[in-house]
Amino acid sequence: MESTSLRAAVSAQALATGVTAALLGYASSVAVVVAGLVAVGASPAQVSTALLALGIAMAVTSVALSSWTRLPVSVVWSTPGLALLATLGPINGGFAAVTGAFVLTGLLIALTGLVSPLMRVLQQLPTALTSAVLAGVLLPFCLAPAQAVGPLPLQAGAICVAWLAAVRFAPRFAAPAALLALLAVVVTSGGDVLGDGLAAPRLDVVAPTLTLQAVTAVALPLYLVTMAAQNLVGVSVLQAQGYRPPVGPLLVVTGGASAVVAPLGAPTVNLAAITGALTAGPSAHADPARRWVAAAAAGITYLVLGLLSPLTAGLVASADPRLVATAAGLGLLTAFLGAAAAALAREQDRLAAGVTLLVTASGVTALGLSSAPLGLLAGLLVLVVARRR
Repeated sequence: MESTSLRAAVSAQALATGVTAALLGYASSVAVVVAGLVAVGASPAQVSTALLALGIAMAVTSVALSSWTRLPVSVVWSTPGLALLATLGPINGGFAAVTGAFVLTGLLIALTGLVSPLMRVLQQLPTALTSAVLAGVLLPFCLAPAQAVGPLPLQAGAICVAWLAAVRFAPRFAAPAALLALLAVVVTSGGDVLGDGLAAPRLDVVAPTLTLQAVTAVALPLYLVTMAAQNLVGVSVLQAQGYRPPVGPLLVVTGGASAVVAPLGAPTVNLAAITGALTAGPSAHADPARRWVAAAAAGITYLVLGLLSPLTAGLVASADPRLVATAAGLGLLTAFLGAAAAALAREQDRLAAGVTLLVTASGVTALGLSSAPLGLLAGLLVLVVARRR
């Protein structure tokens, strides 16, 4: 595709699409980010720092890669990866070990970009099984709304009603509506949402360490889920629009950026999938050569949202974790249904995909591995046995 100069490429349509994609992506999944970080031991101050660092990393990489390649390369956080973290609980070595796992995950992603056989191995994994892993990771979150309505009928019910109303009248804004309802519930319940929210963000740096559990339960599953559910899909989104992205350099940059910001508690950043379809599609601009501006605009918007991280952390500190999980689960419902449908689409792979989904969703751990890699291994075993039969 032909490149264009900056002045010729900038358009109101591309800018508006980029800002909208960032706002939708942030509002739809920030509750998942917070829940995942809190589950593995992050304090409110560390959550605030992580959100700021993520905003900076997504902004710098989106703007730099889009400007360099003149392709709509949008970089976001790993929502499936953070949903995975939310199922883990405390890790040996505390949050310092988790940040060490974040560093290792970033380095593994960068290494994948440098060593092409690794990329080919990942691309050979059956789509049914990788989709099943994603569905299994998201399933516990999607159960949270039903589980919260019993003990918290008014508060959780209000969030569900707001989400359902948006599904009826503005489907694209259903997940943000659930987040706004969560905010309203916290405010009406007397929670101090603002707190230090209007103060300048402060950095809470963590010295990374590493434990065996952090490697097997965090780094390896996070790498697998991020590559299969985010980076490979993000590349496919760009290719579907006729682009030919330089996959290796993109992985090196996003993986390296992830490793750099990890001591600030920031999880992995990666190529966008769902919001990437907005910035790479015709809604960004009729001319494909001018859509890169939308991805760059989305990155700048993430930076602005990152500067509001104390406000987000204040909301989390004031909210019942079950309500945070409710808003997150509603926001992930569409992604879960899409992953489950892809996993179970082919009849010959359905049994293996079902086993993968159930083992992943079970939260079981064995041999130091968390449920995500165990689910994939179980599915591969069933697939091999079934095909041999």
